[in-house]
Amino acid sequence: MEKQEFKIAIDAPREKVWNVLWGDDSYRAWTAPFSEGSHAVTDWKKGSKVLFLDGKGMGMVSKIDDAVMNEYMSFEHLGIVKDGVEDTTSDEVKGWAGAHENYTLKEVQGKTELQVQVDIDEKHKDYFVDTFPKALQKVKELAEH
Repeated sequence: MEKQEFKIAIDAPREKVWNVLWGDDSYRAWTAPFSEGSHAVTDWKKGSKVLFLDGKGMGMVSKIDDAVMNEYMSFEHLGIVKDGVEDTTSDEVKGWAGAHENYTLKEVQGKTELQVQVDIDEKHKDYFVDTFPKALQKVKELAEH
């Protein structure tokens, strides 16, 4: 597992960027580069479960490790969802369960810096290195308009 970091400067206040990240419609828009139909089922509160799903009932089961409104969101990935069934114990999951994905919002020179740190296994590294910048560009577009 290796930690990758992605950053983007957004000309919008942190509150607006936060709402773009975690609002249902905007979440679906900015996560579409990962998988068409992406959405999250959660209340976005610390300690809550999150199902990150695509349009076909496949995805990940995670929990919100920490949440500080307009500043920080941390997910711990626990397993996968296949055909609507959660799996947190198979060998397929054990290699990366416990991986984190952290979103930090800071004000830098009048803009919001969105920093994402993700624990990535070697098998998925190229995909995330290619896709995360596209997704963050979409966050920027949504927040600046």
